[in-house]
Amino acid sequence: MEAQKYAFKMKSSTTTTTLKDDSLCLSKNLVPYTLQFLLPIALLPIVLLCIYFYPLFLTKSQTNELHYGTISSPPPPPYPVNNKIKAENNSCDYFNGKWIHDKSGPLYNGTTCGTIKEGQNCMTNGRPDSNYLYYRWKPNECNLPRFEPNTFLQLSKNKHIAFIGDSLARNQFESLLCMLSTVSKPKPVHHKGSHWWHFASHNATLSDYWSPFLVQGDERSKSGPSFNTMHLDRVNERWLKDMDGMDLIFLSFGNWFNVPSIYYENGLVLGCLNCSSFGLNYTDIGFYVPLRKALRTSLNAIIERKRAKGKEISVIVRTFSPTHFDGDWDKAGTCSKTEPYGNGEKKVGEMESEIRRIQTEEVESAKAKANAFGGIRFEVLDVTELALLRPDGHPGAYMKPFPFANGVSEHVQNDCVHWCLPGPIDTWNEIFLEMMKWDWKGQPRSEE
Repeated sequence: MEAQKYAFKMKSSTTTTTLKDDSLCLSKNLVPYTLQFLLPIALLPIVLLCIYFYPLFLTKSQTNELHYGTISSPPPPPYPVNNKIKAENNSCDYFNGKWIHDKSGPLYNGTTCGTIKEGQNCMTNGRPDSNYLYYRWKPNECNLPRFEPNTFLQLSKNKHIAFIGDSLARNQFESLLCMLSTVSKPKPVHHKGSHWWHFASHNATLSDYWSPFLVQGDERSKSGPSFNTMHLDRVNERWLKDMDGMDLIFLSFGNWFNVPSIYYENGLVLGCLNCSSFGLNYTDIGFYVPLRKALRTSLNAIIERKRAKGKEISVIVRTFSPTHFDGDWDKAGTCSKTEPYGNGEKKVGEMESEIRRIQTEEVESAKAKANAFGGIRFEVLDVTELALLRPDGHPGAYMKPFPFANGVSEHVQNDCVHWCLPGPIDTWNEIFLEMMKWDWKGQPRSEE
C-alpha cells in the first residue's frame, strides 16, 4: 500500500504589523492540525520496522505457534531438528564442531577403573598408540566443559538414572561409571536382569538394562535361530517393570536392527528383513519402519506411565553411532586408522542419516504429545557426527589382550563398533552432563 503524500503550502503574509495578533492566533490553530497530519507520517517507518522484526521478539514457543499452530499440535513432518541445549545462559549447538588436540588427557585409565569390560580396555590389552586419548570435542559455537564428576553426582542426588538398550548403552554407562569413580566409589547392587551401581555419597543409582530392540524380542544366536524376532507393539518388560523408580531414562539402540529379523505386530507377522536368507517367505520391509515403530512404542509407554503416575521424568535418546570397518564386519573388516577425520573429510552415510532422522523425529513427536500435561522432558543426544569423525577410537584388534603377541595371524577379529575406555565416548557423557544442568523449563538446576 502506497502512503499518501501530503503537501502543505502557506501564502506569504502581506498584512501590516497591526495584524500580528491575528497571525498569532492563526499559527496556534494550525499547530494541532499540522501535528495531526505529520505525526502518522513520522511514526510510519517505526511501525513498519516493528512489524518486520516482530518474530524476532517472540519466545521459542510463540514462534512455534506461528509456524505450526498451537504448541500442543505436532508440526507436520519432517519435524524440525533442534538439538541446541543451554550453555552459560546461551543456546549452544554441542553437536557440530571438530576434534582438537588436548594435552590434559582422560580422567581415568584402564588400571584405575575396575568396571571396564575387557573388550573395551584397549590400553591394558596392549594397544601401542595413545594419541587417540588426547583429543577434545570443540563445538563451533561454544566450549564444552570438561566433565565434572562432583557436579554430575550432585545433580543425580536421590535419583535413579537408567541406561536402556544395546551394548553401546553399556559402553557409555561404563564410561560414566569410570569418570564418577574418580571422586566417589560406587557399590554394585544385585538386581535381576540389569546392572545397578549405587553411589552412597549422594544416594544416586545408575543402572544398565540390556534391551537392544527396546521392545520385546529375542536376539539371534549361534545355538538358536539365525534371525531376531521383535514384537514392535510390546515394550520389553525387563525395563518397563522398573520404570516407576526411574528419574532419567537414556535410550540407546539401532545396531541390532540391521541384521536378519522377523517383525510382529498385534501377534501377527508384519514383515521381515533379509528373510530369504533363512528360507522364510515373508514380505521384506527393511528395518527403518520397524525401528521407528519400536522407538514410538517405547516413548508412548513412558508418556502413558507418566500420565498415570504423575511423576516427573527425563528421557534422552542417543542417535546412531556409525561403525568404521574397512571391509565387512563379518569378513575380517578392520579399523586401523589412528587419527580423527578432519572437517569435510568424511560425510554421514545414507543409512546413518536416515536412522538419525527417524530418532529425532520421534523425539519431537513425543515432545508434542507430552506437552499437554508437562512434567516430562524429551531430548536427543546427537552423537552421529562427532562419532563419525573418530575412526581411531575403537578397540580394533585390541578387543582381546595382546592379539599380535604370537605374530600376525591370517584372521584377527576387530571391534569397530564399540569404543575404547577411556576414549571418544567419554565426550558423550560430557554433553550428557550439560543436558542435565537444565530442567524442562530451560532454567539451571539447583546444585544445592
